[in-house]
Amino acid sequence: MVLLSSLALALSGCAVVDRLGGGRKSAPPPSDLATEFAPPVSVQPLGAAGYAPESLDKTSDAEKQAALAAPAAGGERQLGKAVVALGPPAETGLWVQTALVKAPVQGRVTAPNGKSLAVELRPTSGAALMSLSAYQALGVGLTELPEITIFAP
Repeated sequence: MVLLSSLALALSGCAVVDRLGGGRKSAPPPSDLATEFAPPVSVQPLGAAGYAPESLDKTSDAEKQAALAAPAAGGERQLGKAVVALGPPAETGLWVQTALVKAPVQGRVTAPNGKSLAVELRPTSGAALMSLSAYQALGVGLTELPEITIFAP
């Protein structure tokens, strides 16, 4: 009871001090509000200045056809399956980056549509990626994330 009385007196004393002007004063409102704005930005609709995938693909049709026609190497084994995403279009050639290999090696991949393609298998510690040329040679849509089967000697 004594504790509650002391607490009530202390709180009421704070109110008296605030009314007498001894309390903290609030900061004045800022007078220098932001008056500058960024200049307008001009934009173009998507695709207006874009590149067609074919213009970025530097692998010839003859190279793709040869890779599609390449027979399975004797003694190759299935390393596993991986869901691949489209790799950087600036990295040309027929390749797949996968954690299933520890060093670059020639191998082969098979797409869900049954097409098989000879590719360079490159090691990675991240997600599997496949080149733009390999996507196009296999007839896979560029926005798809196909599960491919990976083979190597």
